[in-house]
Amino acid sequence: MDNQDSPNRSSTDITRPVPASTQNANGGALESDSFRQPYPAASGNDGSAVVGVVLQSDIGVNTLLTRLKQSIASAREFAAFLKKRSTLEEEHAQGLKKLCKASHESSRRSDNRQGSYVQHYNEVIAIHDRLADNGVQFSLSLHQMHEDLHELASNIERGRKQWKQTGLSAEKRVQDSETLVEKAKAKYDSLAEDYDRARTGDKQSGRVFGLKGPKSAAQHEEDLHRKMQAADSDYASRVHTAQTQRLELVGTQRPQAVKAILDLINECDSGLTLQLQKFASFNEKLLLSNGLCVSPLKEQAANQAQPSLREVVLQINNAEDLNGYIASFSSKTGQRHAEIKYQPHPSLGPTQQLAPADSRAQPDPSRSNPPGGLRQISHSDQSQVPPSPQKQAGPSDFAALPDPSEQSYPESPHQTTFFSAGGGAHPPPLSRPQFSSPLYSQPPAPTAASHGDLSHPDLPPLRPVFSVSLDDLLKRDGSAIPLVVYQCLQAVELFGLDVEGIYRLSGSAPHVSKLKAIFDHDSSLVDFRNPESFFHDVNSVAGLLKQFFRDLPDPLLTHEHFQDFIEAARIEDEVTRRDSLHAIVNSLPDPNYATLRALTLHLHRVQEHSGANRMNAGNLAICFGPTLMGTGSNIADAGWQVRVIETILQNTYQIFDED
Repeated sequence: MDNQDSPNRSSTDITRPVPASTQNANGGALESDSFRQPYPAASGNDGSAVVGVVLQSDIGVNTLLTRLKQSIASAREFAAFLKKRSTLEEEHAQGLKKLCKASHESSRRSDNRQGSYVQHYNEVIAIHDRLADNGVQFSLSLHQMHEDLHELASNIERGRKQWKQTGLSAEKRVQDSETLVEKAKAKYDSLAEDYDRARTGDKQSGRVFGLKGPKSAAQHEEDLHRKMQAADSDYASRVHTAQTQRLELVGTQRPQAVKAILDLINECDSGLTLQLQKFASFNEKLLLSNGLCVSPLKEQAANQAQPSLREVVLQINNAEDLNGYIASFSSKTGQRHAEIKYQPHPSLGPTQQLAPADSRAQPDPSRSNPPGGLRQISHSDQSQVPPSPQKQAGPSDFAALPDPSEQSYPESPHQTTFFSAGGGAHPPPLSRPQFSSPLYSQPPAPTAASHGDLSHPDLPPLRPVFSVSLDDLLKRDGSAIPLVVYQCLQAVELFGLDVEGIYRLSGSAPHVSKLKAIFDHDSSLVDFRNPESFFHDVNSVAGLLKQFFRDLPDPLLTHEHFQDFIEAARIEDEVTRRDSLHAIVNSLPDPNYATLRALTLHLHRVQEHSGANRMNAGNLAICFGPTLMGTGSNIADAGWQVRVIETILQNTYQIFDED
C-alpha cells in the first residue's frame, strides 16, 4: 500500500511546482524583489509603468535591439548626407577659386579695360576668393563630422551585435528549458495515466507482451510504476533547471542587456543630435562669414578698410578710364603739321602763273626702310624686279626676291606691298642664299628692340600676336601668314638650315621671352635679317616659332579636324593616307591653309639639309606633331600626330600642287 500511495503523492506534488518567485535553487522560499534589478529610469512619460513592463517582459531585449538599429540607420543616413554635402561644397569652392584665378589673369590682358575698372574688378574677384575659402573650410568641417558620425555608428553597431548575441542567447536558453519541461510533463502525465489504469484494473490496454512472453498484470503495473518514477524525476529536474535559468535571466542577464542596449541607444542618439547641432552652427557661420565678405559691418569696414561689394562696384569710374586710355596715346600723335599756305616765288610777277610743281618728289634720304623685315619696293624700281606669276609649289616658292648681290633696293615714299594668293598682304617668300654675302640690305638703324637689349623694361602688348587666333590676325593685319611666322622662317632659312638639331634643340628662354614681348608690342620693330635682332641665337627663333603655334587658341590643324587627321593617319596604304590628308588640308580655313603651306615648304627645305642638320622628316614630325595639332584627350594619339606631319612633309609637292 505504501508503494501504491506514493504515486499519488508524487503526482500531486510534481504537478504543482513551487512558483519561481518563492523558491530558490534549493527549494527554499525567496522574496520576489530580492532578485529583480532596477531598470534604468527614464524621464517624463518614458518612466511610466508601461515602459517598465515592456522592458521586463520577454520582448524587452528584442524591442530595444530594433530601436537601436533605427538609431544606427539614422546616424548613417545623416553621415551620408554630410559626405555628399561636403563633396558639393568642395566642388563649388574649388570651381569658384579656379574661376577667380582665370578671371584675374584675363583681366590683366591688354584687350580688357584697365584703370579703375580692372582695379575694382580684381577687388570683386578677391571677395569671391574669400567666399571660396569659406566654402573650403565649411567642406572640411562637414567631412570631419561625417567621419566622426560614421565611426560612432560603426562602434554602436559592434556593441549592438555583441548584446544581441548575449541577450538573445540567454532568452533562448530559458525558452529551450521551458520547452523541455513541457515535454517531460507530457511524458510524465502519459505514464501516470497508464499506471492508474493498470492499478485500478482497467483491461482496455489488453495483454502486454515483453521479451520473454506475455506479462502478468502485476508485472505490467510494476513496470509502469518504475517508468513513472523515472519520468517523475526527469520532470522535477527539468522544472528545477528551468526555474534556475529564468531566475538568472530575470534577475541578472536581462537587466544587464536592457541597460547596455539603452546606453547604446542614448549614445547614438546623443551623438547624432550633437552633429546636427554642429551642422546648424556651421551653416550659420558660413552664411555669416559670406555675408560679412559681401557687406562688412560699418564698424569693421571702418577699422579694416574693407568696402562692401556694392561699394567696390560703385567706385568704377567709366569716364576717367576712357580719358586715361585716350591720353595714353598722346606720345604717338606726332608733331603738328604746319599750316599749308600759298607762297609764290619772289621772282615771279603778280601777272605770271605759278609753274606746276614737279610731281616727282625726291625721296627723303633720312627715311629708312620700314622695320620688321617687310621689304617694300618703290614704284621707280619695279622695272628691275621681275613679276612673280602663280606657279606650282616647289623649292623656289620661298625665293621670290631677286639676288640682292645683283641689284639694290632704293627707298621711296611711294611703296608697293606684296600680296598672297588669298588676297592678304604679306612679305615675299625667301630661300636660303648659296653665297657668303648677306641676302638682304641692312635693316634700319637698330633700336632697343632690334638690338635685343635684355635690360630694356617690359614692353606693353600694343598689338599682341601670341595667343591670338589666325582669323583675328588676318582681320587686323591683312596678312594670311602672320608676320612672326614669316620672320622666323626667314631667319632659319638665312642662318639655321645647316645648324645641327634645328627645331629640336631649345633656345634661350630669356631670349624667347624677350622676342615674344617685342612681337606682342609691335611686330614692325623686328627685322630678323639682322642676326643681332635675335641675339645670334637661331635656336631661340625656332623656339619662338613653335611657341607661337603652341599658344594659338585653336591649333593650326584645328580641333575640328583633329579626329579626321587621326583617322587618316591610321590608314596603312600610303597613297590612300596621303589623299585623305590632302582632302582634310584643303578643308582648313584660309589663314590656316596659307600658314601650313608656308611652314610645310620651309620644313621641306630644312629636311633637304638633313645631312648637316640631322633633321629628317621623321625628326621634324616629332617636334611639330603635338605643336601643330594640339593635345588630344588620348595620349596614345601622339604617335598618330607624328605620322600626320611626317606624311605631309613626305608629300609636300603632291599636297600643295594646286597653289
